[in-house]
Amino acid sequence: MIRPRTLHQPALVATACALVLAACASTPDVDRQDRRFNEITVDELQAAMTGGELDSVDITRHYLDRIERVDPGINAIIETNPDAEAIAAALDRERAETGPRGPLHGIPVVLKANIDTGDAMATTAGSLALVEFRAPDDAQLVTRLRDAGVVILGKANLSEWANIRSTRSSSGWSSLGGQTRNPYDTARNPCGSSSGSAAAVAANLVVLSVGTETDGSIVCPAGTNGIVGIKPTLGLVSQDGIIPIAHSQDTAGPMARTVRDAALLLDAMAISTEQTGSLLDALEDATLEGKRIGVVRNYPGAGAHPGVDAVLQSAISAMEAAGATVVDIELHTDGAGAAEWEVLLYELKADLATYLQDAGAPYASLEELIAFNKANADTVMPLFGQEIFELAQAKGDLDDPTYTEALATGRRITRGAIDSALDANDLDALLAPTNGPAWLTDPVNGDTFSIGSSSWAAISGYPNITVPAGFVSGLPIGVSLFGTAWSDAGLIAIAYAFEQATQLRRPPGDG
Repeated sequence: MIRPRTLHQPALVATACALVLAACASTPDVDRQDRRFNEITVDELQAAMTGGELDSVDITRHYLDRIERVDPGINAIIETNPDAEAIAAALDRERAETGPRGPLHGIPVVLKANIDTGDAMATTAGSLALVEFRAPDDAQLVTRLRDAGVVILGKANLSEWANIRSTRSSSGWSSLGGQTRNPYDTARNPCGSSSGSAAAVAANLVVLSVGTETDGSIVCPAGTNGIVGIKPTLGLVSQDGIIPIAHSQDTAGPMARTVRDAALLLDAMAISTEQTGSLLDALEDATLEGKRIGVVRNYPGAGAHPGVDAVLQSAISAMEAAGATVVDIELHTDGAGAAEWEVLLYELKADLATYLQDAGAPYASLEELIAFNKANADTVMPLFGQEIFELAQAKGDLDDPTYTEALATGRRITRGAIDSALDANDLDALLAPTNGPAWLTDPVNGDTFSIGSSSWAAISGYPNITVPAGFVSGLPIGVSLFGTAWSDAGLIAIAYAFEQATQLRRPPGDG
């Protein structure tokens, strides 16, 4: 059974930060083990298993142990899989008998807690309403990951209902999981809604995780936690078995410490790469030489922080030094945000009801969840309410002209702006800061976002990848590369070339 966690009070934050860096009750043996796995890549884990130095059980046990020791200071993991070691042992036997299935054979992966698993773990979206809900089967992306030989290690905490309940929410807080903290400074926020998925990878609690995004929920926590996150083209990864917000924007995507690891995970999750081309082959000859990158100068929050301006300029300089041509552009998308808001409200009401009913969940509609929250307000809504839920409940059906017009408007504006900018300037990708410095977690006032660039790719359904680009006062800043539909492989190649040229990822506590 999952045990609900409570929000830690600010007075405890400093203690939590110390726990993260000290890894709790460490010993010389534990320290050596942590150093051995710290920042390790999928390829390095595979090489160790091929060489007989490690097996999947060793790797799985290490991460389960590290979660137990370190996660009390971060609160990234809602639940670990009680069958993880048994799955790892079976994969080790298979490796010995027939060889590995592929590059992810025996590799542990954490899933965001809004992704179905047909096993002993619950699928909750962080809500106490679903605390005992077990999905009837795996999400299609989970089936694909199991087929690739991964070990599903556990479920990550998130902003409850993927941050669509209230305008005053604290990212990374759920009534079931409590508050996830940023491992670079646990007084600060990890962004969301894939908060635990990002923080777990950043803090080396796992090598790979899966997040989901409607608008910013992969790239913002990835950037804020100093890792790589990919929001793929809508449709590259199946939406099956993901507790939804909006089918016109929802997608799962990989989170990792390196671009190659993220590409390996996305390749396994993808329905088909026929339209994108091989995500892994794109890495083979990745280069910035001859690439044309458009820097979007009018991103939301542009000029809000000189430190972010400096990080962006440093990224531009690195790209130019590696042979890219960087040009300034602007994207004008007035009206897209208002259209998106209408779409999200309408689709939340319809899509959530469809999921709950099809999955046999204990509540069958948004209206029933609203009633549950009201009846359990002391535990479900101690910090903020559910005004977005209530706005969505007041909307009509998906045949309402207000909805259909908003959907068409948002896509027309954002797709038109991105595609015309790429075409007019002969660009390979667009570039903007992913995030500003992580803000102090504030359960009274909620989030205080300052900088973000996710909405263009989110509303259009186009791909977006964030890569570590530097730090402001020790807090990670990412840059986002985005482009037109099915340009995922090309963007991954550019991101990889940038990563290899700069090597700016740094784990928490390392300087």
